[in-house]
Amino acid sequence: MRTKKLFILGCTILLLASCGNKKKTGTADPKDSTQQKSPQDLLLSKYTTVRLEADMGALTENEKKMIPLLIDAAKIMDELFWEQTLGEPKEEFLAKIKDEKLKQFAIYNYGPWDRLDDNKPFIEGYGVKPKGANFYPTDMDTTEFQNWKEPGKKGLYSVVRRDEGGKLKLIKYSEYYKAKLEQAAELIKQAAQFADDPGLNKYLHLRHEALLSDEYQASDIAWMEMKTNKIDFVVGPIETYEDALYGYRSSFEAYVLIKDMEWSKKLEKYVAMLPDLQQGLPVDKKYKPSLTGSKADLNAYDVVYYAGEGNSGGKTIAINLPNDEEVHVKYGSRRLQLKNVMRAKFDKIMMPIAEELIDPEQLKLINFDAFFSTTMFHEVAHGLGIKNTINGKGTVREALKDHASALEEGKADILGLYMITELHKMGEIEGQLEEFYVTFLAGIFRSVRFGAGEAHGVANMIRFNYFKEKGAFERGSNGKYKVNFDKMKDAMTSLSTLILTLQGDGDYAGVDKLVKEKGKIGEELQADLDRLDAKNIPVDVVFEQGKDVLGLK
Repeated sequence: MRTKKLFILGCTILLLASCGNKKKTGTADPKDSTQQKSPQDLLLSKYTTVRLEADMGALTENEKKMIPLLIDAAKIMDELFWEQTLGEPKEEFLAKIKDEKLKQFAIYNYGPWDRLDDNKPFIEGYGVKPKGANFYPTDMDTTEFQNWKEPGKKGLYSVVRRDEGGKLKLIKYSEYYKAKLEQAAELIKQAAQFADDPGLNKYLHLRHEALLSDEYQASDIAWMEMKTNKIDFVVGPIETYEDALYGYRSSFEAYVLIKDMEWSKKLEKYVAMLPDLQQGLPVDKKYKPSLTGSKADLNAYDVVYYAGEGNSGGKTIAINLPNDEEVHVKYGSRRLQLKNVMRAKFDKIMMPIAEELIDPEQLKLINFDAFFSTTMFHEVAHGLGIKNTINGKGTVREALKDHASALEEGKADILGLYMITELHKMGEIEGQLEEFYVTFLAGIFRSVRFGAGEAHGVANMIRFNYFKEKGAFERGSNGKYKVNFDKMKDAMTSLSTLILTLQGDGDYAGVDKLVKEKGKIGEELQADLDRLDAKNIPVDVVFEQGKDVLGLK
């Protein structure tokens, strides 16, 4: 799972429409810089550009030869994700957009729907984004799918289509996307020739085979076992965020990463503490099975290329994989902290938000180390809790369907703060505990802007409203927020208990109620988020990336 992706401009931008940000009097406020921008510029201003560079001085010549091949394979994952999400040929879609700025915004969003504004269409002629993206027939309703007697219909690696008689049928990814997967697999195989690290070499060969067979578990295990590699490559159909209909089907993505060996060394000690932290969770024992994964680790990276689902809308700054529940139980998971992008988001987005919305007395408590830690322990916390329901409803992902991703992200956020609190009590984390709490609150404002169309945005909205209800913070007459530390700690504990119980019970109705009641933005919060818009504070980042940026051929 990822730490990923509300920024509402006050209207839906269509191809030839104008934005309704003007005052009803028709007079623009000179202090509101958004008044001076065109609708297209307003859309593009949601993003700020980050150049993806990294120190490659520690890499061997062979390792440097691998990176261009891995980038080329990643580009194919990008093409595949366009197919999965759009439902029409990418080039034909882009050719219809005459405005170059809107075309660029469509590229950022992999289609005509604004991923940072509840997937609202911004291109004329497009309606609501299909919940099932392009994984299912557009004329298929949920009743038809539920009545379909197909044992593999919940599969991660297949699309649903209709046969000649109009009946539903499954087609494996390896068959449906065969030509492009063969191209990507061949590039990965070529890269493996330059992999001097035996663990990386094994993983790349197995991932090559997995793309052609839809059998990913062996390569997931090999990925867990490699420890000394300086280059890492996340590739394939992985996350299920794009399937907003059921959360069953996975999307193609890729990341090319260079490990920061020094930072990674500092993080090793926390992995050994996970079993004790699991048993200390504030929930009945039946909801916290013992952790048996012995291969879990925690590392820091500079990422040099994003592609596919991970490059759409809000960009992740940390990764926790693999998602396979069986691998989680036997081996644990690996947590990748994307340090260079994390730093860019902190400087360009997080601090400007904090300066606008956090009380001056507590603003000084916010710092990058606390931001890094809250993000890092979010990913670590994905490994805590429960993966299978306690009452025979299958995995948590299967039982909670379309709500599974949002609740899992909410769990990771709140348990990450719980872990920081416990580790600070044990003397294992430096700094004031208050720094982490205030930075955590500022982080909610950053992530809630990703919107209700994205799992992380929903999770943050639920937590904001829950914290507000419990008095974990207060909003002053100056429009700035201040943490009530004791009440935030109590709210953290009770929300942790609630989420873990909902997951363990596979309580879809309970989660649905939680999302409907608390997964929305109130008028007061929306007004505060609009202030961020007026200050030209971007919502997220886009990348200048690739072989040219890295100085590679």
